[in-house]
Amino acid sequence: MTIKQVITEGEKPVKVWTEELDARSREQLVNLSKLPFIHRHVAAMPDVHTGIGATIGSVIATDRAIIPAAVGVDIGCGMAAARTSLRAEQLDERALKKVFDQISRDVPVGRSQHTDARALSEAATPFAAPLAALTEKHPQLLKAFGRFSNWINQIGTLGGGNHFIEVCLDESGRVWVMLHSGSRGIGNAIGHYFIELARRDMERWMIQLPDRDLAYLPEGSEHFDDYVAAVSWAQAYARENREQMMALVLAALARHLPAFSVTEAVVNCHHNYVEREHHFGSNVWVTRKGAIRAREGDLGIIPGSMGARSYIVRGKGNPESFCSSAHGAGRRMSRTAAEKQFTPADLAAQTQGVICRKDKGVLDEIPGAYKDIDQVMANQADLVEVVHTLKQVVCVKG
Repeated sequence: MTIKQVITEGEKPVKVWTEELDARSREQLVNLSKLPFIHRHVAAMPDVHTGIGATIGSVIATDRAIIPAAVGVDIGCGMAAARTSLRAEQLDERALKKVFDQISRDVPVGRSQHTDARALSEAATPFAAPLAALTEKHPQLLKAFGRFSNWINQIGTLGGGNHFIEVCLDESGRVWVMLHSGSRGIGNAIGHYFIELARRDMERWMIQLPDRDLAYLPEGSEHFDDYVAAVSWAQAYARENREQMMALVLAALARHLPAFSVTEAVVNCHHNYVEREHHFGSNVWVTRKGAIRAREGDLGIIPGSMGARSYIVRGKGNPESFCSSAHGAGRRMSRTAAEKQFTPADLAAQTQGVICRKDKGVLDEIPGAYKDIDQVMANQADLVEVVHTLKQVVCVKG
């Protein structure tokens, strides 16, 4: 058992897998535990840190209600990884720089998206009819999409913030591709839209909350079923986005590296999502806000920062964490604080040996802004076991 502390100030306990817990994150966890529909307890993973309403790195099992802001606005954000037959000795710096440039050309990053000529329209086709049904019921969503409305062109794109594409080496010198992205602008619009609907419902019903960002949608209420449909759509879209991006990145490698094959099935897992699951004798909604599912045998991906190790893991199915684990290192300081504390020279030093941007524009993603991934892993030895250890040699940031 590696639960480091149990907080009992709320209506239900909070079980925490780290001793490193700042005051604001603690307050958010207590606020969660006061909600009347929390099932058994709240679980806080070892990468836990302050979020909007709910902490990032929390697992929230709820009975007949969902908190849209806990699911968040990057619905279905997660990781994908593929192991190739390439070996470290087949790589050289010149070829890897070409790979970096090719990925940067082929995969739009930040707010960019594919042009109409390069849009992955075939991958988008299955999503069109369900989205049309949703927007017919909620025409206001079309306004919410705004400049993010071209969702077809955003399939196979990275986004910004902490999203990334990496070429990595594992413990045996095998080459992996790993990437991190979600449901892009359309997921963001869906998330914000239903968060606002939940807030309005709380006001209309005069429900007092410890934090307005914990506004919830109860089962049977006006918007609940539509939210479940919308969030399911966005989660499927996010998964497809990662699959299409993975294909583009593997094709970029194929242009500049020796011939290779993918030698293991691609791991593709969400870490910002909600799903119906069975825990402690009940069917409940489980929101993983910055956490991955880690049932016994589940493969998952836990990345470090852009200068640290990452891990392919296998779940142990620990019921106390609702069969979950951390989703990464977790930030230890805000983006603004990182930009004030560090310089591009610090970034270059902390990403030595990695082909990546080392300029002021990605300073907020410097490894020093994140928690120690190895300490995170040590704190969750009862949740997952390490299958592969990865270290990046190329990193493309959003």
